[in-house]
Amino acid sequence: MSDQHRRPRKPGKPYRRPQKDPVRMLAFEALRAVDERDAYANLVLPPLLRKARQSGDFDGRDAALATELVYGTLRRQGTYDAVIAACVDRPLREVDPPVLDVLSLGVHQLLGTRIPTHAAVSASVELARVVLGDGRAKFVNAVLRKVAQHDLDGWIEKVAPPYEDDPEDHLAVVHSHPRWIVSALWDSLGGGRAGIEDLLAADNERPEVTLVARPGRSTTEELLGEEAAVPGRWSPYAVRLTEGGEPGAIEAVREGRAGVQDEGSQLVALALANVPLDGPDGKWLDGCAGPGGKAALLAALAAERGAVVLASEKQPHRAALVARALDGNPGPYQVIAADGTRPPWRPGSFDRVLMDVPCTGLGALRRRPEARWRRRPDDLEGFAPLQRGLLTTALDSVRVGGIVGYATCSPHLAETRAVVDDVLKQHPAAELVDARPFLPGVPALGDGPDVQLWPHLHGTDAMYLALIRRTG
Repeated sequence: MSDQHRRPRKPGKPYRRPQKDPVRMLAFEALRAVDERDAYANLVLPPLLRKARQSGDFDGRDAALATELVYGTLRRQGTYDAVIAACVDRPLREVDPPVLDVLSLGVHQLLGTRIPTHAAVSASVELARVVLGDGRAKFVNAVLRKVAQHDLDGWIEKVAPPYEDDPEDHLAVVHSHPRWIVSALWDSLGGGRAGIEDLLAADNERPEVTLVARPGRSTTEELLGEEAAVPGRWSPYAVRLTEGGEPGAIEAVREGRAGVQDEGSQLVALALANVPLDGPDGKWLDGCAGPGGKAALLAALAAERGAVVLASEKQPHRAALVARALDGNPGPYQVIAADGTRPPWRPGSFDRVLMDVPCTGLGALRRRPEARWRRRPDDLEGFAPLQRGLLTTALDSVRVGGIVGYATCSPHLAETRAVVDDVLKQHPAAELVDARPFLPGVPALGDGPDVQLWPHLHGTDAMYLALIRRTG
């Protein structure tokens, strides 16, 4: 660089190169991937952490801090945006996204962690110098110093409208959910402030890793030998890792004899498998099998009874994941790539059918916090025809006397009861079966006959299940 292009330096202030902090650099890189590529943090973060460990830059504490910075920032994004908006002199949409990511990381350190104020500000400004340049680092410094004037409770008092004036907007800011999701979840719960506050708070908790011991291939006793492993709450095949950990380091998981599976998903598969049937019980269908967790559990349960499972998945790459999950199953099974709304099998071919339909995923916001900011109310209209079509296929595919399980990882009434009610009106030769007795020991299941699980009540994703018997 020629002398005339060098930046002039102030006398007495020699230029200092910014210092790269590998933890915050990694967190920033993950947030940029989520923002720019619509990636999911739970898919982006693990390979970044592996690479950092292999380079020798990271130890276990570094990985834990990076994970907390990424997930904490994403979960509290709505609250932090409101705080930042109160500290800048322009609309947030006019702040460059990379600058906003650095600011959000800094705000989380200030308001959501125990990192000392001076360390949170200085580390964030240093990150800004590395990734944004000195000029915008000064902007970051000025904003974060304003943020540091109050704690989280103080800021919420300033930026959230009073509950009495606007309950939904108050809860949206306090608990960092879009207003429309707050409204939808409140409707699904049936009202009451305590319940919605508990649910929204649970959505912002870091979920435990839950494993499933696939019958005939692994046991809970084997998995309970792992560090910080405790039995599941409800599923006899569940084991929880209370201190996180890396599931891929567990031998049974590496070998496919066990898997990572939320306990709510396990309960859905178990309930379908446990409904009594009159007549044959040898052919089971998982009609939306990707990525394969429920199919693997169903296939293992079927193998114990001499039944065979057909796992169907429309997307070939997801069908490949299903095949990998079922590889080594002790009984017969088949995996195919097929469109569940135009099935290649004959009507009435199966004794049991599980249809875990595509949905908005509002029941898994603990695991995919960024999804709450991507989803829009009109997404429901896009899923509705598919959900109804798949449930209709399921009822056509099961024999008379057979059982269908309609499941979705969303508590939104438009994706649960509305779908079931609409399809049953068009399919009168079918009736709802009370699902509650087939989730033994699980409390707070409501009035039935369908079942809605909740993070704040059951420690699971918000899975929905309706069991339907074909009667004619």
